[in-house]
Amino acid sequence: MGRGRVELKRIENKINRQVTFSKRRNGLLKKAYELSVLCDAEVALIIFSSRGKLYEFGSASVTKTLERYQRCCYTPQENSSERETQSWYQEATKLKAKYESLQRTQRHLLGEDLGPLNVKELQNLEKQLEGALALARQRKQQVLTEQMEDLRKKERHLGDLNRHLKLKLEAEGQNLQAIQDYWNSGAADGSSNFHLHHSQSSQMDCDPGPVLQIGYHQYVPAEGSSVSASKSMPGETNFFQGWVL
Repeated sequence: MGRGRVELKRIENKINRQVTFSKRRNGLLKKAYELSVLCDAEVALIIFSSRGKLYEFGSASVTKTLERYQRCCYTPQENSSERETQSWYQEATKLKAKYESLQRTQRHLLGEDLGPLNVKELQNLEKQLEGALALARQRKQQVLTEQMEDLRKKERHLGDLNRHLKLKLEAEGQNLQAIQDYWNSGAADGSSNFHLHHSQSSQMDCDPGPVLQIGYHQYVPAEGSSVSASKSMPGETNFFQGWVL
């Protein structure tokens, strides 16, 4: 019958606790020694009892092992820098491989370096080229359609603008025609008034007034009275006619 599983908890009995510590300490030291011999490992073991007594084991030297431990664990900057360098190196290697792959793919799409490709790879390349050609044609048709629609919109806009300018020009032509008719009618009225005033002034200039002449100047008789006087006294001279007046 085997031994039952021991419950891991603090042993309350002081004697039993000391006996258990001695047995397990010796077993742990033995296991550390076996590990260093069998696996060629550098092992350092430090044990302090509850009373503060030191027990140690070192395959090389506990002091050297501790110094090595300190160099590895207490220089986080150096370890971080080394890990970062390795990470960047791995990333650069991946990017370089990806760049070379993309260059090969580009050369294949341009029809270069097709010798190493087998039939399956050539078929895949052909499908890629056909798909790219179909997409390019579809995009070209879309661009042409958009350009035609823009040209139609511009044509409609120019047509509307042309009609608007035509209506504006017709309205301005009508206004100019009205102004010209107005000026023509005004010029005609002015010329008729000018003739009327000219004839009236001529008549006024030709109408003589009563004149008194003494001497041998010819007397111009007034209308009516002068005529009757000349008829009643035909033998009188111009001198007497003037004196009588």
